[in-house]
Amino acid sequence: MRQERNNIFLGIDWILVALYATLVIFGWMNIYAASTTPENNDFLDFSTKYGKQLIFIILSIPLIILILFLNSKFYERFSSVLYIFSLVLLASLFLFGKNINGATSWYNFGNIGLQPSEFAKAFTALAVAKLLSDRNYNLKLIKNQIKAFIVIFIPAFLIALQPDMGSVLIYLAFFFVFNREGLTLNYIIFGAITVLLFLLTIYFGAFWVLIISFLLITCYTIYAIYRNKRFLRFNWPKIVGLYTAVGLFIIAFGFIFNNVFKQHHRDRFDVLLGKKVDIKRIGYNSHQAELTISSGGFLGKGYLQGDRTQGNFVPEQHTDYIFSTVGEEWGFLGSSLVIILFVVLLYRVIYLSETTTNKFGRIYGYGVASIIFFHLLVNVGMVIGLFPTVGIPLPFFSYGGSSLWGFTVLLFIFIRLDAHKKYDW
Repeated sequence: MRQERNNIFLGIDWILVALYATLVIFGWMNIYAASTTPENNDFLDFSTKYGKQLIFIILSIPLIILILFLNSKFYERFSSVLYIFSLVLLASLFLFGKNINGATSWYNFGNIGLQPSEFAKAFTALAVAKLLSDRNYNLKLIKNQIKAFIVIFIPAFLIALQPDMGSVLIYLAFFFVFNREGLTLNYIIFGAITVLLFLLTIYFGAFWVLIISFLLITCYTIYAIYRNKRFLRFNWPKIVGLYTAVGLFIIAFGFIFNNVFKQHHRDRFDVLLGKKVDIKRIGYNSHQAELTISSGGFLGKGYLQGDRTQGNFVPEQHTDYIFSTVGEEWGFLGSSLVIILFVVLLYRVIYLSETTTNKFGRIYGYGVASIIFFHLLVNVGMVIGLFPTVGIPLPFFSYGGSSLWGFTVLLFIFIRLDAHKKYDW
């Protein structure tokens, strides 16, 4: 333990550090490409987006040193305190936060903005790890499942009130963690079926989805009765309950979509599902991003040679749509390399999580991997047109100090916890 305090870098997994550094540097290069123009290409111009991002990267170094300096046991002992602190920060936004683009998600400190939801993900992962690693905690019990759901629901609810629905979606990633720790797969299957019914209801309308769903349930019931040959002893309450639940879900989906969702939300889903073709307004960003990526071909046009990137065809390309810059200037080959780097990072985190004897560290590691995976999946899917436009940044790539520092805290807490297992306690 004394040795750990004297050398904070002892036992650090340098593979993860190298992957982090590679992604951050490559991300900054693409922010530079997306923000610069032939007239203004001084990479030390700190008044620009890429200049500010360079400052954020430099300031990440003392943040990393602080995270590594703290004893690994600190994060387990004070996980609840950090979690409550993040909730206070989220709740205080409604008193002291600044409204930007219709969302009260930021604290303003002069020219610097801080988005607490980016840090809340790491602290929620710590709280989940603390709860699930308790020796007497059994996730298969309903009462314990409710406790786990509440831990992720509270920050998600506060973020939804801002509103920032993109960040709320990330909290679904914790169900992968719950599944690893013993939660039945039925929850994830139920979630997938719910999403499918929602999309089908939007596309075909509630009436036809109801008819088709009831026909499928009826066919299943007839098959089950024929197979078991027990008509009177068949579990009719469950079948009636299934009819009722599916019917209520579909009717509710139709009502929510038509009466609760705002028009621009409905338009985004209609464009995504092909019910509308709107490349000049709602679908403009996604359409331009797809054109920008496809224009790069296999090898790309070359660094700083992307005419669509340089021409600012994609609005806010340095933030949520940064992957389109990668696609144009580095091509399919470069885009694939970025995905591979993320996959290697995720694999490394999961591998180290499975090899640790510390249950808290393992659960937190799965939280890290799930959050980064969800960000990667939704952001890239959004840019290439598979998902509707939501405000979810690409980890280590998208512009913003809060995003970069949030993912830095998330990853390096795990690196600190992983280094702990290399000591003889």
